[in-house]
Amino acid sequence: AGSGAGQDMRTEISTAAAFVTRLLRAAGGVSEEQLRCFRECLQESMREHYKHHWFPLVPSKGSGYRCIRINHKMDPLIGKAAGMIGLSHERLFQLLPSELTLWVDPFEVSYRIGEDGSICVLYESPQPGGKVAKQLASRTSCKEEWRIGRSSPSKSYNMMTVSS
Repeated sequence: AGSGAGQDMRTEISTAAAFVTRLLRAAGGVSEEQLRCFRECLQESMREHYKHHWFPLVPSKGSGYRCIRINHKMDPLIGKAAGMIGLSHERLFQLLPSELTLWVDPFEVSYRIGEDGSICVLYESPQPGGKVAKQLASRTSCKEEWRIGRSSPSKSYNMMTVSS
């Protein structure tokens, strides 16, 4: 089962990399060619980084390890991809939100901008084996939450913070 792990996380990784790339594109000043290169490099770094930390049977296992974080420090995976296209950490801090958390887990990719922001789901698929996916229909979409400015209760994650 271990050999197929890379296949299994392709959608989650491409969703996460595309999201960070969209944030860069929206900020402006980065060419489409640079953005394409950034996205590919970020996907490659994530694949490598998550290779032995991807547990579809226990999706929350390793969540802290796979969490991409910008919080006054640049996430090394984003920093590395940006370095490949000549963007400095200083420039990245200008282009990307100063507080961004991106959770890349089997079957779900979600993010939060700001420490107290709402958690928004970018990608979700039902887990194999008949587990029912969380009901999203009742949840207000992120954009609407930003518009009306209400904060939603934090999602409970088994988060382990790792200080470098």
